[in-house]
Amino acid sequence: MASQRTIGWLAKSAGVHVQTVRYYERQQLLSPGERLPSGYRVYDHEAVARLRFIRNAKALGFTLREIGDLLSFRVNGRARCGDVQRKAEAKLHGVEGKLTDLQALARALRGLIRTCQAGLPIDRCQILHLMEREQPGSHQLQKRRTS
Repeated sequence: MASQRTIGWLAKSAGVHVQTVRYYERQQLLSPGERLPSGYRVYDHEAVARLRFIRNAKALGFTLREIGDLLSFRVNGRARCGDVQRKAEAKLHGVEGKLTDLQALARALRGLIRTCQAGLPIDRCQILHLMEREQPGSHQLQKRRTS
């Protein structure tokens, strides 16, 4: 049975690649499995659950550092659901900020597209000309994205 619980078994069970398992081990998000006399590492179902947690948290946009924090809550006897809720709220706030930025970019692109007169030669392209000029508020959007 233990031979079925190799790193390949773990990766397949959690829906990730073997290299991903090794990477998460190097990042200390996942403990390396116990070694058999043959040198193979073996993993248990808890490792599968932890790996799925990491994968799902990444899908929700959490960074590996944030995932490490979330995982540490599970072993911290004083942590509460509110601690996890605050992390999720902070992530949501960041996502909402990105949505606002993306909506502003979409409006700016729509405005540029409306200026286009497709039949004109390239040297008269309004989109290219407008991109060369500073747009009101464009530096503020760029500043927000870099901060």
